[in-house]
Amino acid sequence: MDELARRVRAARDVDTDAFAERVDREAEELKAQLEVGTFDNPQAIVGLEHEFYAVDEGTGVLRRVPVPLLELIGFEKELGLHNAELASRPQPFGPHGLAALGNEVQAVVRAAHDASKRNEGIRLVADGFWTVPPVGETAVEYLRATAEFDGVVLSPNIPPSVRYQVMSNTPLYEPRCRLETENVTLETRTISPATLTTSIQPHYQVPSAADLPSYFAYALRVAGPLLAMSVNSPLFPPSLYDADATVESVLAEADLENRVELYEAVMNDPDRPAKVRFPRDIDSAADAVDRIAADPPISPELLAAGDRFDDRFAHLRHKHSSYWRWVRPVFDGASESAANARIEFRPLPGQPTVPDAVALVAAFAGLLNGLAATDHPVADLPWEQARENFYAAASDGLAAEMRWITADGTETTDTDAVYDDLLAVAAEGLQRAGFDPGAAEEHLRLLRARVDARTSPAGWKRDRLRTHAEEGASLPTAVVAAADDYRDRQAETLIEGSFAEWPGL
Repeated sequence: MDELARRVRAARDVDTDAFAERVDREAEELKAQLEVGTFDNPQAIVGLEHEFYAVDEGTGVLRRVPVPLLELIGFEKELGLHNAELASRPQPFGPHGLAALGNEVQAVVRAAHDASKRNEGIRLVADGFWTVPPVGETAVEYLRATAEFDGVVLSPNIPPSVRYQVMSNTPLYEPRCRLETENVTLETRTISPATLTTSIQPHYQVPSAADLPSYFAYALRVAGPLLAMSVNSPLFPPSLYDADATVESVLAEADLENRVELYEAVMNDPDRPAKVRFPRDIDSAADAVDRIAADPPISPELLAAGDRFDDRFAHLRHKHSSYWRWVRPVFDGASESAANARIEFRPLPGQPTVPDAVALVAAFAGLLNGLAATDHPVADLPWEQARENFYAAASDGLAAEMRWITADGTETTDTDAVYDDLLAVAAEGLQRAGFDPGAAEEHLRLLRARVDARTSPAGWKRDRLRTHAEEGASLPTAVVAAADDYRDRQAETLIEGSFAEWPGL
């Protein structure tokens, strides 16, 4: 790791003024391209990033994923060595495009699952948090593991790349690396606690970049309700809990989506503007570019010219890689004809099944299309209320009180009224994209089932925790047993089943 430490030190010595000058110059060029319509496209496009963590097929303990296996299954590295990420190909937003996206993810996950099991005895799990550490280590030991070389602190459980390791070693932006929440206190020397989390990230490419602010505003206003249905990280690994934590205190006090608070607590610099946060509305596509350009850098790098169209904005793209808003705009494209402006929706944790993840892509895309097409009045919901909805959803899931404005202009906090309107607009958006009413409803059926039962994946895990405790299990034992229940049920349903089929829903 000496060579990695040397490269991290070199990354800290980059001329930040020269980097900032290049970012500013590229931002102006990008805004000029937006002005002339280079980033406009004939229709909306959807995509999905889907993260997993790896466990031992036999025991369920966390496993690191060998790089040759990642290459074999066509997945990408993520922040933890136990992570693997699938990025779907972008597809036109319509019946055939969404079917192609779903089929691709199912096919690739099935092939990856088979290859991982055959070659390494590994199984990929779709989840919000992992809870069972590698054999022979507690989660605290795993997350606190470091090696230090002349002042550079490296995590052996984060990929050996400068991009990831420099985040724990730069004075330009110093992540807090501390989590202090109900029942859990954890402090580390690196950003490794962020590797507890896994997510799905739907993408929606807007047809006209000039309309990005409207779509972005709607994305912020649906963030709370979509997160509330999807929460899936209510439990920490047992060794992270405080000594006096109990099943009762966890059930009474803990958030249903701890991923949100953890990521903000660990990754934000307490002395600088937060990178991980619920973003404000934007006034224009150019305003979005300016925000990315103004964001504090973590690891500036002076890059050589490339052959892609968006290599003209290489330094701005590099900066965007640490622009960690829960909803964020993206500008890229390998060629001028492929240039696009899109919204990356980052609040959602990994889901119990692939069809559930695809249902959320359908709902998100349907909502953006339907809300914009109908000029839905929820656009008038104050930004402060949209933000409050988001954090309430992270805390309480479907039990959260969220404020919404329905299509007829009625303001409501009634959960049924919120979701009746929200899913009706999503169905409208799907139908406007070419789905027949039955197909639109079928895509949303899996989410309606959650609302009707008032049960999210996090709620299901909490029910299992409670059941094991009632049978006499301690908090650590009940957490592990609930994790085993989740993986066992997912093994039967990951590719073609759904959370709606799980007992208790």
